[in-house]
Amino acid sequence: MTKTDLVNFIAEETGLTKADSSRVLEAMVKGVITGLKEGDKVTLTGFCTFTAKDKPEKEGRNPRTGEKVVIPARRAVTIKAGSKLKEALN
Repeated sequence: MTKTDLVNFIAEETGLTKADSSRVLEAMVKGVITGLKEGDKVTLTGFCTFTAKDKPEKEGRNPRTGEKVVIPARRAVTIKAGSKLKEALN
């Protein structure tokens, strides 16, 4: 499912226009990003939980040359599925 498909689905389910549905989706994504940037865990109860984790600098290898490279520290997002999502898929 693409973003366009999701916007169309939201429009059909809610009766909103596609433009309004797109704004709703953009606002939700912006809210999740803002929450993660502030260091918060973002929980959509029953659906999923987004968490930002700090990953330390580490040493890796270039798979082509075997040369050692330093992978810089970064923040990564983890997503854990909620109970309702798990039940819906099984």
